[in-house]
Amino acid sequence: MCSMLVAAGEPVAGLVLLSYPLHPPGKPDDLRIDHFADITVPTLFVSGTKDPFASPEELERHAGAITGPVDFVWLDGEPHSPRDDAAVVAAVAGWLGR
Repeated sequence: MCSMLVAAGEPVAGLVLLSYPLHPPGKPDDLRIDHFADITVPTLFVSGTKDPFASPEELERHAGAITGPVDFVWLDGEPHSPRDDAAVVAAVAGWLGR
């Protein structure tokens, strides 16, 4: 929902997407990316490498439609709901600190 709001023009300095659900599990053709081209702000994706809603390869490929700068942090072995809260906080804090 936040990415759609930003794509619609909500003024923000950046966008952090935690475990973005690119598609429903097992339905890789049912993509949720129609609004990506309208995202012009710096964007951070933080996601587990074992997320059934989007593999790292899928996210990197489709995030190319975002016109603002895009960064990724991959949480090795984590599912859709990462268990390592400290890693998520560190990823976001590090990105915000740049």
